Amino acid sequence: MWLMLLISMLTFLISTVIMILTSILAKKTILDREKISPYECGFDPKGSSRLPFSLRFFLIAVIFLIFDVEITLLLPIAPVIYLSNIFSWLLTIVFFLIMLLLGLFYEWYQGALEWSE
Repeated sequence: MWLMLLISMLTFLISTVIMILTSILAKKTILDREKISPYECGFDPKGSSRLPFSLRFFLIAVIFLIFDVEITLLLPIAPVIYLSNIFSWLLTIVFFLIMLLLGLFYEWYQGALEWSE
C-alpha cells in the first residue's frame, strides 16, 4: 500500500516538475500568438462569430461522416463471414454497398460534391 502511494507521489512530483520547467523554458513571444490560435474552415478566430457559414462545408462533412460510418460497418464483416454463411452475408454487403452508391450518386446529381459557386 505504501509502495503504491510512494510511486503515485513520485509520478505526480516528476510530472509537476516537468510542466513547470517547460513553462519556464518555453519561448513565448507576441509572434507565436497567431501560431497557437485555432484555425478551422478558413475563419479568423479573432473576428466576428456571426459570419455566415457556407453550407458546402456542412455537406462535405456530412458526406465524410456517412462514408466514415460505412467503413466502421464494413470492417467487422470479414471475420463474421468466416464464421457463418458466406452467401447471405455477400447479399447483405452487396445491398449495403448499392444503397451507399445510390446515395452518393444522388448527392452528386444534386450538386453537393461540386465546389463551384
